[in-house]
Amino acid sequence: MAIHIGHRKAGWKGLLVAGSCFIFPAALIVMVLAWMYVRYGSLPQTKAILYGVKPVIISIVLQALWRLGGTALKNKLLVLVGLAGVVLAFLGVPELAIIFGGGVIVVCLRGVRQWMQQGVPYGLSLLPGTSLFVLAPTTITTGGTTAFGLWSLFLFFLKVGSVLFGSGYVLLAFLRADLVERWHWLTEAQLLDAIAVGQMIPGSVFTTVTFFGYLLDGPTGAIVATVGIFLPAFCFVAMSGPLVPRIRESKTAGAFLDGVNAASLSLMILVTWQLGRAALHDWLTGTWWIVSLILLLRIRLNSAWLVLVGAILGLLFHRQV
Repeated sequence: MAIHIGHRKAGWKGLLVAGSCFIFPAALIVMVLAWMYVRYGSLPQTKAILYGVKPVIISIVLQALWRLGGTALKNKLLVLVGLAGVVLAFLGVPELAIIFGGGVIVVCLRGVRQWMQQGVPYGLSLLPGTSLFVLAPTTITTGGTTAFGLWSLFLFFLKVGSVLFGSGYVLLAFLRADLVERWHWLTEAQLLDAIAVGQMIPGSVFTTVTFFGYLLDGPTGAIVATVGIFLPAFCFVAMSGPLVPRIRESKTAGAFLDGVNAASLSLMILVTWQLGRAALHDWLTGTWWIVSLILLLRIRLNSAWLVLVGAILGLLFHRQV
């Protein structure tokens, strides 16, 4: 959105200035925190802080799921798509297939329903610009085991930045599936630690990838990962400006994006459950998770305060459990 505003107000210069100013401060802060994590992460105090913060992170993601669910799951069809996505993700179906399969299924089912009701060839409303969004990303696959390299790192985050829909938290599903489970570049503990660090700073959830890049290859890796995930946003904004009004009028585009959002939500549900198993492993973390979730949902307390309290609780009680 920030890049789009810059482009609307000042063309290419505005696009570059707005996007860079939005991304750079948070990425720089994350890079500094990643350096501190690498240097001091093995200290007992650091482990204690992260021990208390991780339950809050699970609560924050669940809060986002609750709010997004009310928007994304607008009818029974989308609820079914979301449930099917959870099952398929649990069975190991690739994330891209789930996301874009959800969009295609909703388009087809709505088309059949409209054809039966009105005899209108629903699919004819598909615009050329929309077909690019529907078909092109489905040709991208995650592949098998991949040796680490800067080029592989850049291509991975370029892929994620190109196809990610819905909340920024959907990013977690891709990170865990590829970087942790398939390629073993990072551990689940590092994934949770990076998410915790990302919640302590302002800016986009996407700047979490700066942390991962630094862990894998220092400052160079941090820059490569950050450029990779944000570059598609600059390109899409520059190319899609004239298409936005036409896409907005397309019923097919709307149906596709509804299905994509429902499927994205299913990926978030599964990865939150998986991360929760790693973060909530004793009575204290379980209790603090429940309390922080209630405070977020009922009182809507600022999550920054919960992160701070979690850090304090971790320092006080980590050695006692």
